[in-house]
Amino acid sequence: MKLYIVGAGPGASDLITVRGLRHIQEADVVLYADSLVNEELMNESKQGAEVLKTAGMHLEEMVQIMKDRIFEGKKVVRVHTGDPAVYGAIMEQIALLKKESIEVEIVPGVSSVFASAAALGAELTIPDLTQTVILTRAEGRTPVPDREKLKDLAMHNCTIALFLSATLTKKVVAELLDAGWSPHTPVGVVYKATWPDEIIVRSTLMQLDEDMRKNGIRKQAMIIAGWALEEQIHEKDYRSKLYDKAFTHGYRRGVKA
Repeated sequence: MKLYIVGAGPGASDLITVRGLRHIQEADVVLYADSLVNEELMNESKQGAEVLKTAGMHLEEMVQIMKDRIFEGKKVVRVHTGDPAVYGAIMEQIALLKKESIEVEIVPGVSSVFASAAALGAELTIPDLTQTVILTRAEGRTPVPDREKLKDLAMHNCTIALFLSATLTKKVVAELLDAGWSPHTPVGVVYKATWPDEIIVRSTLMQLDEDMRKNGIRKQAMIIAGWALEEQIHEKDYRSKLYDKAFTHGYRRGVKA
């Protein structure tokens, strides 16, 4: 007995993986987060499949449906937005299913953080500038652990990608400034990355809250901050060792200077 959890990707229906799409096409029952997952994907379900929206369901209700259908011998697929591993709320579902001896297979998806980086034309790890990306969220109604406060994470001065933080930009700005970040630090915001109504906002830490207010962005936005987002970064001489002509590796012998 098995449940398949499939990452649908950030929005565009053709950004799902081949494996994820195959599971949806084979499923007898598909449950999907209709507030976030592109409904076009549900058109891929087979004729006669039961397709259920879960935005209005609580955890136990949703898991009970999964369990009942699986015990009936049906193939059940649960579709999550982006990649289920990041803010997917899947572990609480898995915990209840394991109590029923139901196995879970997870199919990864394209995360909104990488779709947003692509929309911004950005590489988040620039040689000699930053080699680390922190994926986190600002503290709101859901607390964060004491050792993961945004101000403390920001002390690393690397690229920071903020999920679920569009309504907390004042707090984000205050904590990054308290960590010593420059008010002129570049920030990119992508609302509904890869959807038809995608909005891209290029800002700075100082202007972030105002720019988001002007664009009416209060949800479904990825905020990426750090100097890797600088628009003129391509004009600077940051280069990896990998393609340096003097760099030797297993597939290429370097040229001596």
